[in-house]
Order: sequence, then structure tokens, then C-alpha cells
Amino acid sequence: MPWLEITARFGTTPLPNAGVYAQLLLAALSVALCFFLPANTRILRLESSHRDFRLSMADVTEAYRLAHSADRAGVFALSGEFDAMRERLNHLRRHPDLATLEPDLLEVAAQMSLASRDLARTYAEDKVARAKDFLKSRQQEAAAFQDRLTMASYACTELKRWLQDIEADETVAAKQMERLERDLREILPTLGYDFEDQANVVQMPAKPAR
Repeated sequence: MPWLEITARFGTTPLPNAGVYAQLLLAALSVALCFFLPANTRILRLESSHRDFRLSMADVTEAYRLAHSADRAGVFALSGEFDAMRERLNHLRRHPDLATLEPDLLEVAAQMSLASRDLARTYAEDKVARAKDFLKSRQQEAAAFQDRLTMASYACTELKRWLQDIEADETVAAKQMERLERDLREILPTLGYDFEDQANVVQMPAKPAR
């Protein structure tokens, strides 16, 4: 093929053989693309397969969740390995949310559900419900006991304050009694009476008349 002929200038300077250089540059770029395009195609293929794998795993997870929930609810009653596997597959195939899934994905989800059936029996819905009822009753008992403790603490505080009030009244009464005795000791002798230690008033002998 003949070389390209391009008339080019850089300012006022002419560029001879500009077409040859442009053609060589285009050829080099084409060769480089031949090396990079296959690698890019492989990367795109890997990303696409990765996305497909993630979508498949999400579908398998959803199918397994539905099968495990049904197992916990007691839907599957067969105990044989083959019969239990077939029962799970039939349940997943009849489920309306899994109608578009491939049979291989349903089989994987059924196998996962079969492997975890002991766990489903351990955490069956009726057992979980009984455990929740038991915990709820324990919580109610604890709340009632806490209420009784609060009432007992309030009653104890009231009795303590009442006792303090009574002791304070007794202290005031005793002080008043002591003050009254002192007043009587001062007043009674002038009236002709004596005040003994046992709080008895004794009449003193009358003074002789002059």
C-alpha cells in the first residue's frame, strides 16, 4: 500500500513525511489493541461469571431460607434420606417465589436444608414459642418481685421515719418533764411542800405562828 501523504505545518515550519509518521502511529496503535483486547475480554467474562455466581448464590440462599423455615414449621415429616430429599425438592418446586429457578439451584438448596434438618428440629417453631413463653413468664415474675421489693423498701423507709418521729417526740417529752420537775422543785417549797426524788409531793410541817 502506498504511504499516506499529508501536508502539515508546525507554525511556519513544514513537516515533511507527516503522512508516513501518522500511518506508522496508527499501525502501532492497532498492534497494541490486538494485545489488550483479548485480556479485556477475559476480564469482562470473569466479571460476568462472578455476577452470575452471586445471583445464583442469592437464589440458593433464598430457597434454603424457605426450605429451612418450612422444616422448622414441621412441614417435612419423612425421615428417610431419599424421601426427605425428594420431599424438599417437591416443596421448593411448588413454591411460587421459586418458579423461575433452575433445578440445579433448587437441588443445592434442598441438600443444604437436608443437612441442617437437625438444627431445624432443635429450633422448631413450637419449641421456640414455648421458650419465649417461659422467658416471658420469668420476666413477669421478675417484674412482680421487683414491685414487691419496691413496696417493702417504701414501707421500711416509712417505719424508720415513723420511729424517728416517735423517738423525737419522746425526747421532747422527757425534756419537758425534766423542766417541769425543776420548776416544781423551785415552786413547791414556797408553798409548804417538798419534792422527793421519787417524784412524790410531801407536805411540810406548818411553821409555828408567832
